[in-house]
Amino acid sequence: MQQELGRNLTYGLQEVLGRAIVVGYYNDRPFPNEADIVREHGVSRSVTREAVKMLAAKGLLGARPKQGTFVLPQESWNLFDTDVLRWLLERKLSINLLRHFNELRVAVEPAAAALAARRAGPEQHAAILAGLDRMRAAEQGRDETLDADIAFHVAVLRASENPFYIQFRDVVATALRTSIRFTNRIAGRSASIADHAAVYEAIVAGEADRARLAMAKLIDDVLVLIEGVGEEAAAA
Repeated sequence: MQQELGRNLTYGLQEVLGRAIVVGYYNDRPFPNEADIVREHGVSRSVTREAVKMLAAKGLLGARPKQGTFVLPQESWNLFDTDVLRWLLERKLSINLLRHFNELRVAVEPAAAALAARRAGPEQHAAILAGLDRMRAAEQGRDETLDADIAFHVAVLRASENPFYIQFRDVVATALRTSIRFTNRIAGRSASIADHAAVYEAIVAGEADRARLAMAKLIDDVLVLIEGVGEEAAAA
C-alpha cells in the first residue's frame, strides 16, 4: 500500500483520501477514523494526521468533539485549491462545472487582458507572443496543444501585473486542461489562432477595450459550445 502512495506518504495519502471524498465514496458511509486509516493504508499516525489536516485546510473535512472527523458539504470545499479542482474535474465530466468555470473566466480574463494592454512591457509582450507561437507550432504538431494554449492565457494573466489575477493562473492551468480537451472534441478543432492573435495584438497596441472584447469573445465562444451540449453527450 505504501508503494501505491508514492515516496511522499503524506501527499500520497492526501491524494487517495481527497479523491475518494470528491468522487463521493463517503457519501453513504462515515469517514474512517485515524486507526482505520493507519490500518488500511499502512501509514503512521503522524502521516495520517498531517494528511487529514491538509484535507481540512482544503475545506473537505471537519471535526467535532465526540463526532470525530467528517466530510464537509461541497459548498465548503475550496474550489480555488488546484487539488480540489483537479479531483472534481477527474470525476464524471460535469457540464455545469465547466460552465461555472468559464463564467468565472469571463469575469476575470478580459479584465486581465485590458490591464495588460495598459501595463505590459516588452518582456510581457514577448511571453504572450511565445504562447501564441507555441499554439501555431502545436497546429503543425511541433508542440503540445494544451500546454501552448495554457501558456498563452497564463502569460496574459501575468501581464496584468495584478497579483490577484496572477495567482489565478494555477486555477486556470488546472481547469483549462479539461475545458480545452472538451471544447476541442466538441468543436472538432483546436482553439482559433486568429482569435488569440487578436488578443495579443490589442495588448501590444495598448488598446484596453479591444483587448477586453477580444478575450471575452474567446471565452464566450467556449460558453456557447458548452451551452449547446447536454450532460449525456458530453460523457459519451
